[in-house]
Amino acid sequence: MTGVLTAFVGSVIEAWAELRIHRTRVLLSLIGVAVAVAALTSVVALGNIAQQATIETSERSSGRPATLYVSAFTADGSAPDAAVMDATWNEALERYGVSYASRVGQQQLSIQFVDGVSPVNATLVDPPYGTMHRVEVAEGAWFSDSDANRLAPALIVNDIFYARLGSPDIRSHPTVELAGAKPVTAVIVGVTKALPYEEQPSMLMLNDAYTRLADRLVQDAAYPSYPQYEMWVPPGISTELTARLQSDFSASLGEGATAQVNRQDYAAYGDDPFQTVTLVISAIAVLVLLLGALGLVNISLVTVRQRIQEIGIRRSFGATASRVFFAVMMESVVATVAAGVVGVMVSIAAVTSPWVEELIAQGVSDVPPFPVEAALLGLAAATVVGAIAGLLPALVAVRVRVIDAIRY
Repeated sequence: MTGVLTAFVGSVIEAWAELRIHRTRVLLSLIGVAVAVAALTSVVALGNIAQQATIETSERSSGRPATLYVSAFTADGSAPDAAVMDATWNEALERYGVSYASRVGQQQLSIQFVDGVSPVNATLVDPPYGTMHRVEVAEGAWFSDSDANRLAPALIVNDIFYARLGSPDIRSHPTVELAGAKPVTAVIVGVTKALPYEEQPSMLMLNDAYTRLADRLVQDAAYPSYPQYEMWVPPGISTELTARLQSDFSASLGEGATAQVNRQDYAAYGDDPFQTVTLVISAIAVLVLLLGALGLVNISLVTVRQRIQEIGIRRSFGATASRVFFAVMMESVVATVAAGVVGVMVSIAAVTSPWVEELIAQGVSDVPPFPVEAALLGLAAATVVGAIAGLLPALVAVRVRVIDAIRY
């Protein structure tokens, strides 16, 4: 074992010395490898960021894995008794120890703007909704538990709504009037960026605040408030909990009512929704790697043919075929590993730069750190490329006849 280790270390030292002698040739031949490794590592790292962006977009729409949606309806299609639904919901949250849950409803409220009264779509939620759906507040803050008891209800509006108010300083606690039989003054506590498909003002309001003030506000019959109930639970218990919730709600609502519990988050169907993205990234990485390997193989073959006389002299002084083979291959491996280290460093510097993060990770709240697996993959790829690139030249070197090499 000691002899093998000594031979390996000696070969590495010999390869490094050979590379230093031919450093100009080596530098030119390894630029392509360093670029290929940098590209491979960057593709994997940027792929992680792109996947995270896709995940967050899905979670903003349908909730995090696993989000269970509870709804119910009666035989005539109407909503069941709200008090019974709320009571059953609260009992279920306490019984199953659910920390993140929210009622979600839609309502259209009339808002007094400077240029007149306009209907605005309001999403009625509970405080945990922000965490469950990754709501990002650009200015101000998300709802707190105490906001439900404020005399002036708290609102979080999109930037279209806010711009129509003149974009006042959020620290000044700007107010807006909710028109109705008895107008209500509301306080804007936060501003979110409008979603890509939003072209009109919209807002978020707490369910409890709306319930307390509903009789004072103008309601549009086309927008009845039938809330949907959502809870965020560990994916491992989602299947069992779905059956229990459906049983609990069916029992509470009695005959003539049907309860439905289902998942709608991106991971609900078991298959990897990002498999296509992963395959595309992998294909690009393999292509980059092959291009780097082919270039290095060509250069290594030319280099070995130029060193035939040197190899013949070594063989004449007693170097075995295995020693020559290993020495030639290790030159390639050591060189490509060094190039791989440089390529990984370049990739880390590029991917983690503020400019790239701002461009690629725009809108991503949890930007993933540079993946260690990407760096390891880059170094492994460099090693494999070196071994492949050194294999053919090493075989050529071993096949050289000593007498022919000396005459070369």
